[in-house]
Parts: sequence; structure tokens; C-alpha cells
Amino acid sequence: MAEDTRTRIIDAAETLFFQEGIAVTGVDRVAATAGVAIVTLYKHFGSKDNLLREVLSRRLENWTRHWDEAIAAATSPEGRLLAVFDATNSFRASAAPTQWCCFLATASERPAPEKGQTDPVFELIRQDTQMINERLSRLAREAQCQDPGATAAVLLLLYNGVFSSLLRGAPSEPIAHARNAARSIIASHAGQLPPAQL
Repeated sequence: MAEDTRTRIIDAAETLFFQEGIAVTGVDRVAATAGVAIVTLYKHFGSKDNLLREVLSRRLENWTRHWDEAIAAATSPEGRLLAVFDATNSFRASAAPTQWCCFLATASERPAPEKGQTDPVFELIRQDTQMINERLSRLAREAQCQDPGATAAVLLLLYNGVFSSLLRGAPSEPIAHARNAARSIIASHAGQLPPAQL
């Protein structure tokens, strides 16, 4: 029962934070949407920052699972590298609706901590960025790209661009456009012409 309550609160927070904005969404609104008293929300999470951290932690765990599954389903090194876009499609289809990337949204509303200071919420943003960079670099090496770091950097730009395009509303189908562009980039970085659709 307590776990159901906790999940309802996280669900409500995820929807409100990333459809209406983190700063403008008070814990009273989250509690009301979840159908619980504010004291119950604080009993489970202690603060709005802790609640935001839990939302992002769950989001990162779910996103990683979708990406793992997309990589496992791919049949070639190039396909495993492109799987980041397949995972983006499947993850967005299954996750709570948001305007764009929850991590980019949080970073846009929250200043980076000053030198010597720590911020557990911003640490999750850093973990997400590091995981994406490291995984893309590893997959680019496996795909025999001549400069895996550069390939990963360009694919990360395309990945970020997908979410910016979703927020802007144009171009349509940004994930498909980004995947096609990534195929050409991977082929050029591997020194070969793009094969048939992977």
C-alpha cells in the first residue's frame, strides 16, 4: 500500500514537472494530483528536491532498460549504435508524456552547482550525460568508427536535437530524421557507404 502511494506521487510529479514546469509546480499540487495529503508526500520524500531526484532516477532506470533492449535486438554493430534512436521511440511510447527530455528540462531550470558544491539532482543529470557518452563511444568503437569519440559526440548532438525538435514541434518525426542522419555519419566515420536500412 505504501509502495502504491509512493508510485502515485512519483507519477503525479513526473507528469506535472515535465508538462508544466518544475519551478511552477508546488508540492501541494503534486499531492492533490496524487490524491494524498501533503504530509504524506513529505513522509515519503522529505522535500521537493528529493521527489525530483526520485522521478529522474526512475526515468534514468527505465530509459536504460529500453536502450539495453534495443541494443540486444540489433543485428549488427551499426544497428547497435543506431539503437539509441530506436530506444528513444520505444521509451517515449511507454513513458508518461512530457514536453521533451526530463534531464534537459531539469538542467534548463536548475543552475549547475558552483565549484565545490554538490547537488544530488544535478548529479543525476551528470550521470545521464556520462552514460550516454560512454555507451555511444563504446558502440562506435565496436562499429569500427575511425574516431569513436567524435562519432559519439555527433550522435549526442543529434539525440539532443531530437528532444529540442519535440519541444519546438518541428520538424515532424525528428527521431526518424536523426536516425537517418546518424546512419550517414556512422558510414562516413567508418569509411564506407551506407548499407541498406539497418
